[in-house]
Amino acid sequence: MRFRDALAAPGFGAVAEFKRRSPSAGDLRPGGDVGEVARGYATGRARAMSVLVDERFGGSWDDVRAARAAADLPLLAKGFFSTPDHLREARDAGADAALLILRDLDDRTTRELMDAAEALGLDTLVEAHDAEELARAVALDAPIVGINARDLGTFRVDRAAQLELVARAPRDRVVIAESGIETRAQAAAAELAGAKAVLVGSTLMRAADPGAKLRELVQRPLVKVCGLTRQEDVDVAVEAGTDLVGFILAAESPRRTDTLLDAPETVLRVAVFVGEEHETDADLVQFYARENGHRARDAALLRRGERVGSVVDLPWEQQDPSHIERARATEGRVMLAGGLGPENVREAIAAVQPWAVDSARSTESAPGVKDHDAVRRWVEAARG
Repeated sequence: MRFRDALAAPGFGAVAEFKRRSPSAGDLRPGGDVGEVARGYATGRARAMSVLVDERFGGSWDDVRAARAAADLPLLAKGFFSTPDHLREARDAGADAALLILRDLDDRTTRELMDAAEALGLDTLVEAHDAEELARAVALDAPIVGINARDLGTFRVDRAAQLELVARAPRDRVVIAESGIETRAQAAAAELAGAKAVLVGSTLMRAADPGAKLRELVQRPLVKVCGLTRQEDVDVAVEAGTDLVGFILAAESPRRTDTLLDAPETVLRVAVFVGEEHETDADLVQFYARENGHRARDAALLRRGERVGSVVDLPWEQQDPSHIERARATEGRVMLAGGLGPENVREAIAAVQPWAVDSARSTESAPGVKDHDAVRRWVEAARG
């Protein structure tokens, strides 16, 4: 399968990278066996594999050849390519695609290299790291656009700026969010902004088992702990491994909080509103209409005002035997909420295959007060 086709397939995925060292992070896996890592990526559900060939990253064309021999994954050769001869080397080593970095190339050269790559049967990943370069990639009609969170001049990572560029990229392009991904929640943030995949390197290379770490990053469902009102409860939820922390800003809720509490950038903060919404710095908004003085049954999951999913919930203070069937019939990303706890969440996940699962009551000792052991049991059970 071609690199482009693998990334354009339905759903969200990852391009898993092999590199022995990084100029910003130093040695990562200096004696790494590229073949062993490639096989781990193949079983870890990588959409494709990226291989650094530049000696500054400890790489060579032999690494591409070894990856090609070890696993049947589309291969991206990454280096500072500027001539058709570089692309020819990539093809001859077994690559399916090559990286073109707009920081180092003018438009005319980029166009010539894109045409040369097509003639060789290679795809190209055209990389941008700011708004000007994204505009250039779009004008060049690049079908695959990488948006790098790392400034290659300063090595500084700005994930917030990256996500805004991902959101601005045309939806008819395959967009890959590169660099700065350490957790499942950060990968999900790129997905919700519009990326088809994330490219992850250093996080995987530091892991004892890169393939297992890759599976963790792309695992679904995400796990949410909601109804948080105390900072110590947020801290425990994060430590337990939750991906989403929820804060209810609705007047009628016994779990109401007046503000979003602190959480590290490794997780996503979700603001829950009923009937009306006000501005926050939350990563996501869970918005319920108000019906009969209470929240409506289901909610919209919003990112910057754009709907990115549905929250399928139970009616206010009621049960419904059709709950799971309703969730299973809902199209798009589904966050399953309502009546979930450690004792039934795995069965619900198996039935619905949701994007995320959400619980508030099963993790508390009183409304808005978390039982820390219950939080840990919920996250562990939801993770499976």
